[in-house]
Amino acid sequence: MGFGEQKLFLNLLKEKTRFIFFPFLCLLIVFPFAVSASDTKITNIKYWSSDDYTRVVIELSEPVNFSKNHLTNPDRLYFDLLNVTLDKEVRTSFSVGDGILKSVRAGQFNPSTVRVVLDLESLTDCRSFMLENPVRLVIDIQGSRTKIAEKPDLLTAKRRIVIDPGHGGHDPGAVGLRKLYEKDVVLDIALKVGKVLRNDPLYEVVFTRDRDVYLPLEARTAIANRKNADLFVSIHANASQRRQAKGIETYMLNWTDDEEALRVAARENQISLKKMRDMNKKMDIVDIIKSDLLRENKRDESIKLANYIQRSMVSRIEERDDLGVKQALFYVLFGARMPSVLVEVSFISNPEEEKLLSQDSYRMEIAEAIVEGIKKYFQSTPMIQKVVELRSEGRNYR
Repeated sequence: MGFGEQKLFLNLLKEKTRFIFFPFLCLLIVFPFAVSASDTKITNIKYWSSDDYTRVVIELSEPVNFSKNHLTNPDRLYFDLLNVTLDKEVRTSFSVGDGILKSVRAGQFNPSTVRVVLDLESLTDCRSFMLENPVRLVIDIQGSRTKIAEKPDLLTAKRRIVIDPGHGGHDPGAVGLRKLYEKDVVLDIALKVGKVLRNDPLYEVVFTRDRDVYLPLEARTAIANRKNADLFVSIHANASQRRQAKGIETYMLNWTDDEEALRVAARENQISLKKMRDMNKKMDIVDIIKSDLLRENKRDESIKLANYIQRSMVSRIEERDDLGVKQALFYVLFGARMPSVLVEVSFISNPEEEKLLSQDSYRMEIAEAIVEGIKKYFQSTPMIQKVVELRSEGRNYR
């Protein structure tokens, strides 16, 4: 091949390459995610519902940005999750029909956006927030059903308490030096609390778990809301890198600058302390907490409940340090529609307290102290005071 022929061949090759590359470049401009599609996926969509509340949870493989909108005719909310695709195993359409949501639909809106549509029957408020480890978008929808519940008789009405033993299943929680698992300790204490409470006909007990199973944090408050509980009490054992740390403390939901409270919340939320600090500063989370605490004096009632339980535990259990009532952003308390607290019964990381926690008698002391605190809280409310008066007068309690 002569020099002229070589030059002609190279020019033709260059033109051919340009002809192939130019449409490819256009494709990248029009569909920027078509070639390098995100590996982030929606892996599941589920829901829980009660009389005036529905919680929808969208599980993801990684955190994503999202937007939300409300449309009418027909009434619906939709959430656009960005840079994400639907896993092929996800159920993309299902009926709810609980008086608040008609149905949930999900689809690939474009190559990089999944749209989740909530078809509404009733809407008074909607809140949404992202949680991590595992990553999920939680959507809480408040509505009102047309059915009017019958007003309970004063003497037959029971106070429903949801007891939540922390962790469970593949999540052991904190582990002591002697290999004592938090999940086992708090389950036993919770069952003891339930047994003592059920001896009094004023109280009805619901457990979030009554055996060694894993339950996501957002499912626990959803159970309490679905059961229309009067109280939610989550039971945990504390842990610290400082082996000498010991004592009892009780938490309520609120933002905080206290470093130790942030550390405890980070451990229970199963996220890093850095992420916990970042979450504490997020305005959307702060706004959700503010709105949540303002509902029906929930903050004041949670403080009251926390103080009754803390004082009962410290007075009944001898020689335990009183670490007081504190506040932090615990995932498990997000969205609870009733007074709610998280109790750290002792430090499983402290050798002395781990030994105590392994003893049935000590667990029973803790359980009885929690029950005493719950009862004192209810006895301070007008309805329970009236029921106690009627019972003391000899009226039958059915």
